[in-house]
Amino acid sequence: MMGPSHALSGAAVWLAGSWALDQFADYHQTPLALAVGTAVCAGGALFPDLDLSGKVTRNQGGATVARTFGVFSLFIAEVMEKISLGVYYATKLSRDPRRNNGHRTLTHTLPFTGLVGWGTTALCAHYGKWAVVSILFFMIGLALRGLFDEWAERAGWVIVTLASAAAAWFTFANLPGDRGYPLIGLAVGVGCFVHILGDMITRAGVPILWPIPIKRRMWLMVGLPNGIALRTGSKAEVIVLRAALTALAALAAVGLVAPSVLHRFNIEV
Repeated sequence: MMGPSHALSGAAVWLAGSWALDQFADYHQTPLALAVGTAVCAGGALFPDLDLSGKVTRNQGGATVARTFGVFSLFIAEVMEKISLGVYYATKLSRDPRRNNGHRTLTHTLPFTGLVGWGTTALCAHYGKWAVVSILFFMIGLALRGLFDEWAERAGWVIVTLASAAAAWFTFANLPGDRGYPLIGLAVGVGCFVHILGDMITRAGVPILWPIPIKRRMWLMVGLPNGIALRTGSKAEVIVLRAALTALAALAAVGLVAPSVLHRFNIEV
């Protein structure tokens, strides 16, 4: 899947899940908390693709999301790709093919998703609002790059960075103090998991079963059969899937912040 689809899926899943918690578990969130969770989950849904770098010194190539903060994020992607490739070769079995990059390996696994979610929660719990602001800055930047891809491409990474910093600072000024914000870690983890599910419906698949060895392969790519798999950039993704995700996100958001609007139009969600 393309970056905008990943980011939109993260936002839609978080809003839909928040609506379900509000309706069935009586768990209410403030509009700011909803906005923060949605942005972080949208950014988290792009985070696994920071394993595809390009030409760092030239600010070229790599995944689109890897250029969110210019050469800085490209360098992070370069490091992540090399770590992923190292883990691949350290754990591969005889039938695993040779690779020249680490894309769709370590960062596209369930252990990585759990580690990132837990690590984010631990940072927020230990360092409080400063950790929250730092994580928000990074995740909001990824979310902006994914949800508003054309604008971000025109504006450039400097504007995206400034917008992310402004949003993070606004959140810092308005969030209550003395809290660990465990939902931040959950949002990042959920976003990463949604990314994995999104790539599973494409032809390439993901190694979701790692590190379970199967038929002398540790990195078995799991995805839909080619006949029904989603082709990246196809009309099915760009038009149909994104329209469905947008509708889901919009209905969930309205149901959370203005349920009377839905009742006025006799819409039951």
